[in-house]
Amino acid sequence: MTIANRIRESGVIVPTLDVVPGAFAPFTVHNNIVVVSGQLPVRNGKSVFTGKVPDDVSLADAQAAARLCVANILGWLNVATHGNLEKVSQVLRLGGFVSTSQGFSDAPAVINAASHMINQIFAEKGTHARIAIGVASLPFNAPVEVEATFVLEPGDE
Repeated sequence: MTIANRIRESGVIVPTLDVVPGAFAPFTVHNNIVVVSGQLPVRNGKSVFTGKVPDDVSLADAQAAARLCVANILGWLNVATHGNLEKVSQVLRLGGFVSTSQGFSDAPAVINAASHMINQIFAEKGTHARIAIGVASLPFNAPVEVEATFVLEPGDE
């Protein structure tokens, strides 16, 4: 089964994104490595979830936010691969950051949602290293931010 088919089966909506000039790039490609900058849980330019986990955002909503971050990562990866996600040969790493209320120590439970989604979509290519940490705050009061690194098939960068 193709990556595109698994995305469709999972119900993920991959956004269509355009690179605009800024202080940093939404992704970089070097040789056959793609690094996608940290993505927030936004849809159509608007924050879907805001606040700290779990005081303002439930664990379940934070997990949904992490999955939305992955959808946005896939959008940028789609741009980087010129619309061909089959070029991905391996997911190397996910970095997950969770804006936590004082005393909340289960950031990994939030980022597990992102890992499970990546594993579902990329199957055997989805096995990845990961970090999941709680932080005091994130941009725009987001509860979650996720970044990712991918390897492309040689010659497809």
